[in-house]
Amino acid sequence: MHKLFFIGLMLCSVHVGGAQKSIKKVLANTTGPLKETLRWHVQDGQGNKGHLPVAIIKGKTDGPVFTVVAGVHGFEYPPIVAVQELMREIKPEALSGTILCVPIANTASFYTRTPFINPQDGTNLNGAFPGDSVGTITQRLAHLITKKVIPESDVFLDVHGGDANEDLLPFVCYYNNKNRPERTQMAELLAQASGFEYIVSYPYTLKDDDPAKYVFKQAVQDGKTALSIECGKLGNVQEEAVVLIKKGIYNMLHQMEMYDAPTMPKPKRIRLNHQTYIRSNEKGIFYSDHKAGDAVKQGDVVGYTTDEFGERIAEYRAPSGGIILYKIATPPINVGDTVMCISTNLE
Repeated sequence: MHKLFFIGLMLCSVHVGGAQKSIKKVLANTTGPLKETLRWHVQDGQGNKGHLPVAIIKGKTDGPVFTVVAGVHGFEYPPIVAVQELMREIKPEALSGTILCVPIANTASFYTRTPFINPQDGTNLNGAFPGDSVGTITQRLAHLITKKVIPESDVFLDVHGGDANEDLLPFVCYYNNKNRPERTQMAELLAQASGFEYIVSYPYTLKDDDPAKYVFKQAVQDGKTALSIECGKLGNVQEEAVVLIKKGIYNMLHQMEMYDAPTMPKPKRIRLNHQTYIRSNEKGIFYSDHKAGDAVKQGDVVGYTTDEFGERIAEYRAPSGGIILYKIATPPINVGDTVMCISTNLE
């Protein structure tokens, strides 16, 4: 079974709402080392069907539960491939604690090659949290992760990349949650240990009863140590991005004394704690000579939009100076699209 684990995803079926084999039961009733896989099936009131694949890698000795989720957006391939390789490479007998992997959270998006949304209900999974047990298929998947994956986690890592149209600078990020300083401190420590050059922090202003929307923000709201990796771009599998993601995860596991893997050299870290966004008010064709990672000054022209005849209809200027974290890198642009995210350090 272990040989087929990575390639075939030979997962045992678990139907939500009926008798099911949960992560909690596997962890409580089995001893390591082991690899076990689950597939939780979901169906909504409109007849849409889906499933959530979950892999459990339990070590020889007890320790923390480290959760890795990829494929919340099914067109972000480097995170998905990195987690597939990670599941194959991790040796349970050398592991302390448990690694939970959700290799592809949004399987409908993945198998239909649909950016951003689940095509079954037109909903972005990374905007649906905490979800709804009686909602649409995407809301039910979000609810499943919220109720059955996040609670079993000590550390929750959400791995993303640039979707089909996004150029992106690799970075690791976390929320600066001042209400739980010890969790924020741990997230920052893991971000520093990851080996990523760019470390981004976001402000956290959620109340306990506010919808989190984003999956790793849901984990933060639920009191977990949570962070995210952003690596890869433009709907392709870049081998260097896959390697960087895996090394980042191995470094975090090493920091937690869960897995004695070779660590990558730690570059000089660049901290970014303030983000500004440029959004489009026009539908048209986007042009820009800039790329992710470029430094810009306030007021710089960073792109423009034309109509179908090539007539310029809008110009975009940087609202602040900083580094371009990500940007639209394909021509089509619609009203409300995020053209560019510029980040800097205000400390």
